[in-house]
Amino acid sequence: MVAASNDREHPRNIPARMNIFNPLGDQPDNPLTRSIKEGYTPLWFAFGFSLASNLLYMAMPLYTFQIYGRVLASYSVPTLLVITFAVLAAFVVSGLIDDYRARVMVNFGVVMDQRVSGKVFSALFDGVVRGNPSMRSQALRDLDSFRQMLTGPAFGSLFDLPWMPVFIIVLFIIDPLIGVVTLMGAVILIGITIAQDRATRPALRDANDAALRSYAFTDAALRNGEVVRAMGMVEPLGQRWAAFRSITMERSAVASERASALSNVSKFARQAIQVLIIGIGAYLVVKGQIHSGLLFANMILAARALQPIERLVGSWDGLNQGYRSYVRLTALFKDWKPLPPATSLPTPIGQLSVEGVNFAPPGANRFVLQGVSLKVEPGEMLGIIGPSGAGKSSLARLLVGIWQPNSGAVRLDGADVYSWDRVEFGKHVGYLPQDTELFSGSIRDNIARFRPDVDDEAVVWAAQTAGVHQLILRLPNGYDTELGEGGHVLSAGQRQRVGLARAVLGAPRLLVLDEPNAALDAEGEDALVNALDALKAGGATIVIVSHKPSVFRSADKMLLLRDGRVELFGPRDQVMARVVQPAAVQKIEASR
Repeated sequence: MVAASNDREHPRNIPARMNIFNPLGDQPDNPLTRSIKEGYTPLWFAFGFSLASNLLYMAMPLYTFQIYGRVLASYSVPTLLVITFAVLAAFVVSGLIDDYRARVMVNFGVVMDQRVSGKVFSALFDGVVRGNPSMRSQALRDLDSFRQMLTGPAFGSLFDLPWMPVFIIVLFIIDPLIGVVTLMGAVILIGITIAQDRATRPALRDANDAALRSYAFTDAALRNGEVVRAMGMVEPLGQRWAAFRSITMERSAVASERASALSNVSKFARQAIQVLIIGIGAYLVVKGQIHSGLLFANMILAARALQPIERLVGSWDGLNQGYRSYVRLTALFKDWKPLPPATSLPTPIGQLSVEGVNFAPPGANRFVLQGVSLKVEPGEMLGIIGPSGAGKSSLARLLVGIWQPNSGAVRLDGADVYSWDRVEFGKHVGYLPQDTELFSGSIRDNIARFRPDVDDEAVVWAAQTAGVHQLILRLPNGYDTELGEGGHVLSAGQRQRVGLARAVLGAPRLLVLDEPNAALDAEGEDALVNALDALKAGGATIVIVSHKPSVFRSADKMLLLRDGRVELFGPRDQVMARVVQPAAVQKIEASR
């Protein structure tokens, strides 16, 4: 195995417990965990608000005790009014505190999203480039799910858990028997919650994994809808999708059945505890061991002590889903390393060199390029040819810094193209891959690469250079024509020509084209050749991968790759003579 393994840690191999005061555990350092660490201060503020809110809740049991102890004994209306207004004021303050706590958590979620979302977006693209396209936009949905968990009422109930012992201690002070019953009830409910977690977590995990696979499979099928429809693949693909769906539904049903059973047990336990608290309280009142006013105070305090557990039981699935999203985001960041800030380099003149490059794509068990070395001077055009699977497209990706060689280097004006600042590098480089993908937006936006600093003059120049200006003007809204997702408003050849205009934007010093004429007609190919001549005359270094020799009319050098190795490299005429002549001899021999 020559390539570094990119296998991601499966969620089931990550610890399945998250402590509110140490939610990171032993997780590695990444933008998400750092953002949570930086948010410890607002979390502690929220914790303090919870303390104040829970203390103010003591006003209710005190109120009921005063009603039975003073008001009903003295028939004092002024006393009733005073304590009633006092408890209402306490509840107003408590409500304001709860609102502040919710705002702190919401703002914490917004700030966390601002700090992390851009890095998730970058890591998502980095993972796709490294050969893991299955994640797609799921990572962004995971970030939303995790943020909603942090800012929702379920997570807020965790702040109330530490104050549960306070209410139980008060119950012990009122009467030890009441305290023991409440404590035992809390232990039972916690035990039920743990049992529910252990019973449902594996099934929910399997259901979620199957659902993600079905979504990815559906996305892939929809992207290739024409092929699916043309070759009658709807039914077999539907059967494969149904298999994923069946697993999702079966495991979800198992989890729901188990959760329902344990929820009913939890409900019975809560009702039994309430009955015992009332019954024991009434017994103590009858025996004269406690004041009758404490009967209802006991009920209120016991209910408040057990409330956080009840809320956790009711929202356990949401917490689990949020934590699974956290685990997947952590796995996303596992292999992602942001490129360090790079020194701003001058505009390159276009000297391209490949120095002893060995490369294996992510997940491959052998090199697809071995010992590749070449040099292209500024203003030269290099044509790359070779049979399918020779490594031509892999070399093109290396030239523009999409992938990094396992060994060796690709340099533009002596600087490593992979470590070059990507924003600055992109301004000097144009790239057209085999499959031209356009984005949802106008034609102008696509040619401008969605950069706000590109003016209309530069966009029109790029379109004119690519020979697509007149074609665009004939569209209903010209450059403002909306393409929709995938650019399917245009034909394959038109998309390729618009992609060429995008590649030549700003007169790049290095232009790499991978099968740029694969979908072009004669008119489009003439426009391509003219564009290459104009760019070459302007001093651009051009690299073209193609199976059609006509596009190499202006090439200075040719490279023949075979099995990932350089078989021929040199002036165009010399290489083409050695390539064409053996082919002609083989054809003659075959005809004999």
